[in-house]
Amino acid sequence: MDCVERVKRAITFQKPDRVPILYFNQNKDKSDIVMIDIQNHFSGENKDISEWGFKWERLDDTMGQPIEELVKDWKDFEKLHIPAINLVDRINWINKQKNQCLKNQYLLGSLQLSGFTTMTFLRGFAQVMEDFYLEPEEIAKLADMVFDYEIKLIEIAAQTGLHGIAFFDDWGTQSGMFISPKLWNEFFKPRYKKQFDIAHEYGLDVYFHSCGKIDPIIGEFLEIGVDMMNLSQPNLFDMKQLSHEFGGKGCFVIPVSYQTTSISGTREDIFRDVNIAVDCLGSCEGGLIGYIEEYSSMGMSQENYQNCIDAFLELGKYS
Repeated sequence: MDCVERVKRAITFQKPDRVPILYFNQNKDKSDIVMIDIQNHFSGENKDISEWGFKWERLDDTMGQPIEELVKDWKDFEKLHIPAINLVDRINWINKQKNQCLKNQYLLGSLQLSGFTTMTFLRGFAQVMEDFYLEPEEIAKLADMVFDYEIKLIEIAAQTGLHGIAFFDDWGTQSGMFISPKLWNEFFKPRYKKQFDIAHEYGLDVYFHSCGKIDPIIGEFLEIGVDMMNLSQPNLFDMKQLSHEFGGKGCFVIPVSYQTTSISGTREDIFRDVNIAVDCLGSCEGGLIGYIEEYSSMGMSQENYQNCIDAFLELGKYS
């Protein structure tokens, strides 16, 4: 079974031969899924400035934080430049990345950052939080600019033969969401649905990453078309409850927590957490994809990185 079929079967609950694995930043030659950047926020030759124009400040090898917002006042919005598509150059960049992949790997077009996250980097997080209530018409204009631009990138992903599109948009803290579920449903849900519908019309699967405890909107995401839901902090969720509510309804992409177990746990701890994920989320002849990321910047040892690999390879069987 090749990688594309394995991933497709996991998404559609058709019992692939094993749980697919996404190796995010190392060992990509072993990965069933490979991220292909289609938007450049923090990579390439000019990794210190996003296509949108905000500059990065870094203390280590991670993404970093924008030095300052670009839309300090709504008068600045009129001067904000939407990134150029540069269709030929962008397609050539995508194809160059594709040529580095192995035959039959599942290729996921990555927006790197998207939607709400991009909005907060352009306007400032605190300002966006206030704008929802004080400047609703203005923040809606900013949202539409960002979301509509991403639709153009979705169309390019389809043109270049990618299999899916990946959104990266954090929605929560350790204890809950940034905004109320009501506001999220009113403001963001229809915008995401438009994007996901277009992706599906082009034959692309939808992958969505979010950090934080976002229980109230997981079902909403699945309802409007997310095929692969990447919950980056499984330590914040009850796996049995996720299985009870969403088993057979969506495919979850789950790491060994890089806040807790994969950083400070033993090999036995890592195997325990993977076993729980497989038992709870891989119990419907699909529904689980393993996620592995080298995270030495967070204190992960090389030994624990390998333990995460071993655990998914040894335990990653569907029931």
